[in-house]
Amino acid sequence: MTDQFDVVVIGGGPAGYVAAIRCAQLGLNTACVDQWVDKRGRPMLGGTCLNVGCIPSKALLESSERFAQARHDLSDHGVRVSGVELDLDAMLARKDKIVRELTKGIEQLFKANKVTWVQGRGQLQPGKVIAVTGTAGSQSRTLAGEHIILAPGSSPLELDHVQLTGDIVVDSTGALEFQAVPERLGIIGAGVIGLELGSVWRRLGAKTVTLLEAQDSFLSMADEQVAEQALRMFSGQGLDIKLNSRVTDCSVETQSVDIRYQNDDGDQRARFDKLIVAVGRRPNTNGLASDEATLLLDEWGFVHVDEQCRTNLPGVYAIGDAVRGPMLAHKGSEEGVMVAELIAGHAANVNYGAIPSVIYTMPEVAWVGETEQALRAGGAAYRSGVFPFAASGRARALGETGGFVKVLADERTDRILGVHMIGHQCGELISEAVIAMELGGSAEDIALTMFAHPTLSESFHEAALAVHERPLHIAVRRKR
Repeated sequence: MTDQFDVVVIGGGPAGYVAAIRCAQLGLNTACVDQWVDKRGRPMLGGTCLNVGCIPSKALLESSERFAQARHDLSDHGVRVSGVELDLDAMLARKDKIVRELTKGIEQLFKANKVTWVQGRGQLQPGKVIAVTGTAGSQSRTLAGEHIILAPGSSPLELDHVQLTGDIVVDSTGALEFQAVPERLGIIGAGVIGLELGSVWRRLGAKTVTLLEAQDSFLSMADEQVAEQALRMFSGQGLDIKLNSRVTDCSVETQSVDIRYQNDDGDQRARFDKLIVAVGRRPNTNGLASDEATLLLDEWGFVHVDEQCRTNLPGVYAIGDAVRGPMLAHKGSEEGVMVAELIAGHAANVNYGAIPSVIYTMPEVAWVGETEQALRAGGAAYRSGVFPFAASGRARALGETGGFVKVLADERTDRILGVHMIGHQCGELISEAVIAMELGGSAEDIALTMFAHPTLSESFHEAALAVHERPLHIAVRRKR
């Protein structure tokens, strides 16, 4: 027997569960098929992000930062603390508790919105039919939908010559579960995930953290001025970032791992207690659709979609990490909302030019829009304004004066083209820039806006003023 729905969603991560909830809010009879189970084999909603990605990593980042502050920084504020000790078990338990609370929260949202949660692995069949293979003891069943939304998410990329082995060589999931702080930690990949995980274990007491990055540039997706500052600051924190370093071999012993890599100095060797593989992610599209369904994928395994996430099959959409664009939870969620609105007959779109990105290190790195190097390469006429947090009264009160805010604006129209930040709480501050760009704002619009004093957000205001060489709290050399 086939169960009929208006909409069937495959995937219960940030893209899929948001799409399912919004469809239900719009009066559509909706089912969400999800195969995720936790380490105890219990079905859980939330996908990678809530279970082993965004949320648990941010919990550990926050806890590790507080631990580091208590050990090293509070004395600067006149607070003397002695005997600070790490209780890693309690820290991991807090992380797990946060995950449980949020995943259970999604389950309650499904109930409140009358979304049918189907536990199992869904596969698209011809005719908008979903064959569900049960997991964790659930029964297999068949669902049919007038509309289908594919949101299978993504998984960590693996390297053929670096096999994951127990708790010695791990991916990003395993790196959240270390039962002791490794003295010598190696990380393959110095991107967002590698930097965040490296920061956690360095703060918690790892003596050495070495990041091996195959590219010859650091954070190539970020603005080059921000990336240069980030490299200096992260290196100062004890992260040993080796660029243009390609791992060629890996062998695991009882309690350590030996690797070989090549860089500008030739063949190199290193030994670590733990090794994290953080070289990117791949879409979970293998087996997502049967061959007979004729779903079109590209050479990298991404589902081919148009600007409104329609696939080559009528009535079938794909969203989130399985399609083009950055693999970001908020991007997938907004695509889910857009598709739900389209199915309900409403006008909707996602502004792919205003997607914020954040690296939750300390300091945080955040950006939206075009980088300066991209504008320069494209021959665009633009103006740039920069304001350092060292000139911010609020940043000085916090003791967090590193970094800056940069605003890029069109030279002719003054419309904001990009905003780039590195510093304390920039993951929060970037939202101001996203709103400004979403509304088509100019640097002058921000310059004419009143900001509370003293706040970190004033730095955005001052950077906008600096676009026109008139910041109030730094001296500038005016162009002749």
